[in-house]
Amino acid sequence: MNQNHVRQILADHRLAPSKQLGQNFLIQPRIATQIVEAAGVTPDDTVVELGVGLGALTAPLAARAGQVIGLELDAGIIKYHREAQDLAANVRLLHQDLLRADFSAMAREQGQKLKIIANLPYSITNPLLFKLLEHHPALEWAVLMIQREVAKRLTAKPNSKEYGVLTVLLESCATVERLLLVGPGNFYPRPKVDSVVIRIRFLPQEESGTAPRNLALLRRVVDAAFGQRRKTLLNSLGCGKLPGLNRIGAGRVLEAAAISPKLRAENLTTADYLRLTGIIADLIREANV
Repeated sequence: MNQNHVRQILADHRLAPSKQLGQNFLIQPRIATQIVEAAGVTPDDTVVELGVGLGALTAPLAARAGQVIGLELDAGIIKYHREAQDLAANVRLLHQDLLRADFSAMAREQGQKLKIIANLPYSITNPLLFKLLEHHPALEWAVLMIQREVAKRLTAKPNSKEYGVLTVLLESCATVERLLLVGPGNFYPRPKVDSVVIRIRFLPQEESGTAPRNLALLRRVVDAAFGQRRKTLLNSLGCGKLPGLNRIGAGRVLEAAAISPKLRAENLTTADYLRLTGIIADLIREANV
């Protein structure tokens, strides 16, 4: 598949790349094969592909996986594949909004944790990552092609401008690894930025710092801290966004966690945020007794 081939398919089937859906079709088969190989897909795997597009990634994926479950929102693309009958027999194509997919239910249906692969539209990268976090106990790994700047944030270290909410939340329950750099010339239409393929490997529950019930509270703590990242933690955590935590309460929580109130959001490690969240969770429980 190359740019001319993609153009011809779109023209023949009265399709066009959707700006609203953020569609940039992968046109380089070599890159698609490298992504699947880097993911380590085997014949024993059932892999969920998020956003099938014209099938550039689906074909090498189906050649290596036992089964592929492809989720695609674009009804025109669904119709194209069904008319062309171009997908392998082990591909199950579903008309599905990625942001509304129930990954936990899919994992129960499969009887195992999900393995996910995707060339993500830039416009939904952040909400999709938060969705994966929400369902992380049901996931084994996700190999995603995302915007290079987002990849920098996901692998950032404390005390850097890229370090933020997603960095902390992901590190609490997963490891993130960069696999491939993919230039704009590998897509149609050509994006203005580089892409990076990453692997998110979700930790087993016994290794994860975040139990599912605490992830929502951790996110509130991290959101409060980074929501005013230029302020000290005493001010950002004590501004009333956390349950029952005013400035005085924030000072006490920080003292209990052995964290200086003069520090800012980017100075804390994920372990610091987990410790803070645990102390705040205890306070909430005591208040409700």
